[in-house]
Amino acid sequence: QVQLVESGGGLVQAGGSLRLSCAASGRTFSSYDMGWFRQAPGKEREFVAAITWSGGSTYYADSVKGRFTISRDNAKNMVYLQMNSLKPEDTAVYYCAAEPGRCSGYGCYATANMYQYWGQGTQVTVSS
Repeated sequence: QVQLVESGGGLVQAGGSLRLSCAASGRTFSSYDMGWFRQAPGKEREFVAAITWSGGSTYYADSVKGRFTISRDNAKNMVYLQMNSLKPEDTAVYYCAAEPGRCSGYGCYATANMYQYWGQGTQVTVSS
């Protein structure tokens, strides 16, 4: 089993940066692919980024490509989301999630139902 705890959210002005962290517990963390999703008020949860278990492949939603970077440190059981050039439309609760290595390709990684474990979320608010 994997437990996930996000941190690093907050209030930032448009154009600013934030770095989200996701701390994972469990010996099998390095065998999971990891993803970040977000949910804005009144909207469905949407895919942001994903990274394979080895860190060898990453996937991004078009809306964040070139601005956000996902990374992981398996030795520390951590996943990160570096967010630059933030926009008001990036305002949402951000969740990290663990996928047990069944996915292949963007379409799979972008599907929330493929993820087995979820964190509680961290709020990101971008002011204009």
